[in-house]
Amino acid sequence: MEILGEFMRRKVRNILLTFVLSLMLVGPVLGNPNGPPWDNAGSLLIEEGCTCHGGGAPSTEVVVSVSGVPRAYNISETYEFVIKLQHASNNGGGFLFWDGGIGTLTPGEGTKTVDDSPGALSQSEPGNDWVVQWTAPSEDAGPANFQLVGNAVNGDGVPNEDDKWNILAFTVSEPGATEIATDEDVSLRTISVGDYESLFVAEEDPEAAEAERQEGIAHEFFTNGNLYYWTTLSLIIVAAVIQGEFYERRFSGGPTHLDKSLAVPQGLRRGVLAAGLAVLFAYLVDNNLPWGYALVTGMLTLWAAYGVYRTIVQARAPKEYTDLV
Repeated sequence: MEILGEFMRRKVRNILLTFVLSLMLVGPVLGNPNGPPWDNAGSLLIEEGCTCHGGGAPSTEVVVSVSGVPRAYNISETYEFVIKLQHASNNGGGFLFWDGGIGTLTPGEGTKTVDDSPGALSQSEPGNDWVVQWTAPSEDAGPANFQLVGNAVNGDGVPNEDDKWNILAFTVSEPGATEIATDEDVSLRTISVGDYESLFVAEEDPEAAEAERQEGIAHEFFTNGNLYYWTTLSLIIVAAVIQGEFYERRFSGGPTHLDKSLAVPQGLRRGVLAAGLAVLFAYLVDNNLPWGYALVTGMLTLWAAYGVYRTIVQARAPKEYTDLV
C-alpha cells in the first residue's frame, strides 16, 4: 500500500508538472485580450510594436488614430483623447499608449494602467474605440512625445499574420510654442497612421466578374470585327478601281480626252480637296482619334487624289473626233 501511495503521488506530481509546462509553452503564443505587457521578452512593446502579430511587421491596413489632441498643452489642463482602431475585417483589438513620462494618463472605460509601466495605458478588454484622459504637467516640461501601438486582431485568440498592427507617434508642443493664426483655427486635432483606402475592401461577385469578362470579350470581338471588315472593304474598293483602270486601258483604248479649259479648274478643285483631306487624315492619326474616322478620311483622300490623277490623264489623252454623219 505504501509503494502504491508513493506511485500515485509521483503520478499526480508528473501530471501537474506537465500541465504547468504546457501553460508556459502555450502562454507566449496566446493573445493578450486584457492588455499587452509593458516588457515583451526584454524589449519594450511601445517601441517595437506587437511583433508576435502580423508577421512581426507593422501594416498600413489598420488605421490607428487619436482625436482631441492639442497642438500645444496648457499647464495642468486635462484633455480627453479618443483612441480608435479601424480595419476592413478585423473589428476588435487592443492598444498601448504612453506620453513619454510627461503628464498623467488616466484610464477610462475599457482601459487600464499597464502593470510595471511608467504610467502607460492599454485596453482592459478587446474593442476598437476607447476614451482616455491626459493631464498636462503642472509646469512647462517641454514637448510631450506620445507613442501609440494599435493591434487589430481577427478574433481567433492566436497571434498570426491575419492580425494587423501599426505604430503612431506624435508630439504635443510645450505652452506657447504654437500660435493660433485666426479665431477659426482649430486647436484640437485628429492624428492617424495607416491607409484609409484599405478599409473599403469590396468582395467581388463571381457572377458580376464573369459578366464583365464576357462583356470585354464581346467588345473586343465587335471592335476587331469592324476593323477587319471595313479595312477589307476599303482594299476591295481600291482593287476594283485599279482593275477598272486596267480594263479601260486594255480593252477601251484608254480614258477619254478632257479639254484643258475644263481640266485645269477641275484639277485645282480636286487638288485642294485632296490636300485638305490629307491634312485632316494626318491630324486624326497624330491625335489617336478613333480608327473609323481615320479610315473614312483616308479613303476620301485617296479618292480625291485619284480624281486629280484622272483629270491629268484625261487632259493628256489624244483628241478623238467622232464623225456624226
